[in-house]
Amino acid sequence: MIIRSISLLSILFTFNRIDTSFGYKVIYAVNCGGDEHIDSNGIKYEKDTLKIGTASDYGRNLGSIGRVEKADELIYQTERYHTATFGYEIPISGDGDYLLVLKFCEVYFNSANAKVFDVVLNADHQILSDLDIYGTVGKGIALDEYIYFSISRNRLYYKEEESEIRGGKIRVEFIKGYRDNPKINGIVLMKGSDVNNIPKLPPLSETPEPQVEENTVPPVEEEKPIVSKPRKTSGPKTESPYDESQNQLAMSIFVGIVLFIPLLFCLCRL
Repeated sequence: MIIRSISLLSILFTFNRIDTSFGYKVIYAVNCGGDEHIDSNGIKYEKDTLKIGTASDYGRNLGSIGRVEKADELIYQTERYHTATFGYEIPISGDGDYLLVLKFCEVYFNSANAKVFDVVLNADHQILSDLDIYGTVGKGIALDEYIYFSISRNRLYYKEEESEIRGGKIRVEFIKGYRDNPKINGIVLMKGSDVNNIPKLPPLSETPEPQVEENTVPPVEEEKPIVSKPRKTSGPKTESPYDESQNQLAMSIFVGIVLFIPLLFCLCRL
């Protein structure tokens, strides 16, 4: 009995220590379009009971989801979408700093600009504009959007804007646009002084640029000597016009002598 009591105290002490070191508390979490689930960080997601829109697990056809551990893939494989604007009402827990995590994954389209929509918080704050999941991360890859805001005296403050809170709940809406239907895979709301340090998705992998070794001189291409080639003419070689004139003069003299000899013979007989 004593051993069991010590073990229970140890568990409670460990839980409180972890909760204090984290500096935040999960207020709400739902696996949109899916069942109850516990992720790799120990966050318990409720079963989605929203009656608006369509619940889908089409993402299971992909087999695996990029950027997340195996235990977290289910959150991104299930989703809720609607052919019109829809949303979730989320309970809050008094004044303080909050972080809203919206989880997305494109599981159907194979190109950008196929599904594009906006997201609005508490009716007055546009927190995401022209969200294109595929255009941002590609297909089958997790995308988390982090929305920081605060609540004070029943007012929500987001950046430089504020809005009124009614009934102890805020509302996040996914706005229907001209490119297919809005959707959401998972929602988490956290509160605390240390919400900036929550576990986040790893950065997208990038194609490494080719490495260039230092002190390496690129090879210099040797200059080749220029060899002049004989110019080709477009026809047979033409003789000099001066040579042709001299030949005509010699022929005229020869003809004159031949004609003069008979004439001279005739004159002598007279």
